[in-house]
Amino acid sequence: MLTLSNVAIYTPTHHLPQVTVVVDRGRIQRISPGKSSKGESLEGYTIIPGFVDTHIHGYGGWDTNDATENSLLAMAEGLVRHGVTAFLPTTVTASYQSLLACARTTSRAIQAQSDGAGGARIIGLQLEGPFINPEKKGAQNPDYIQHPNWDELEAIHRAGNGWVRALTIAPELTGAFSVIEQATAAGWTVSLGHSNATYDEGLQAIVAGATRATHLFNAMAPLHHRQPGLVAACLESPQVFVELIADLVHVAPPLLRLTRQIVGAQRAVLITDSISATELPDGTHSLGGLTVTVENHVARLEDGTLAGSTLTMDRAVLNMTAIGVPFREALMMATAVAARSIGERIGTIQPGGLADFLVLNEDLSISRVYVAGHRMV
Repeated sequence: MLTLSNVAIYTPTHHLPQVTVVVDRGRIQRISPGKSSKGESLEGYTIIPGFVDTHIHGYGGWDTNDATENSLLAMAEGLVRHGVTAFLPTTVTASYQSLLACARTTSRAIQAQSDGAGGARIIGLQLEGPFINPEKKGAQNPDYIQHPNWDELEAIHRAGNGWVRALTIAPELTGAFSVIEQATAAGWTVSLGHSNATYDEGLQAIVAGATRATHLFNAMAPLHHRQPGLVAACLESPQVFVELIADLVHVAPPLLRLTRQIVGAQRAVLITDSISATELPDGTHSLGGLTVTVENHVARLEDGTLAGSTLTMDRAVLNMTAIGVPFREALMMATAVAARSIGERIGTIQPGGLADFLVLNEDLSISRVYVAGHRMV
């Protein structure tokens, strides 16, 4: 049993200035208000939920598309140092055989964590592509882009023992609506992105079951006052969560603030979209078989196209607060809202919930990280 007393807490929806948190067998047993002499006093510190990164390709030289158990577990060990307690490793467009391998190794890595491997919890696999519009491919390998194929998706899902959780798709592609309906019926989260979809095509996809927008604004037709496109369809649909890469490069601060004003903190999801070059020195790296150059921590292809990010989730939250978003709201976007956007009931601190939380210093830097009540940092 773990007892931490006299500590401030964000649940994240509520802020309490002084509580005692009791953890037992990996879950929050109770949260009691007021001063206490029990357990370890953390006066001057703040407890927040662990971050949930629902769109991340790599970290520290490791990549989801490596399709190795070791890569995913190494990512888990590295990400926890940045306050991530759960994450959804995400592929880039690749061959069918490569995606099968990614699904298999995700399942094995999840089993390894069940058997005691540490780090941030792996909560499934997301496929970003290959069913995307080549005109909006971004930093995706065009050699493997294809039209939607539900039979292949089902096979990948089976290979991963049911751990494929989410899919990014361009709704204007032939066959996309059928795949969206089938994926939704199978319990997947369908996200719209890498797309030139019109406003009407976007709405039709949302009606068919899509509930997320993949890195809003990026790899989409720009918002236009006579051609509102996919961006407008996602912004005005209350059931759609919108991903935001808050590195202050992919989306300019005024648009980050404007998006938050439009959708509120309950629909905006902070993601990193980070690649394997994250936390490595500037230089030449690789993403999905494409050469990426990182300069001043910004990753680009040879033609200047942004190629994911080198953002970490702790920095994303601080970036949002730096541009004027209240800390509680930025925190919600990186925790409870992120989790809810993929159907997970984590990212909160409440009795009965998983004890995944961070202890912050007064300057909001990370002092400790707990996953299922076990201290990782």
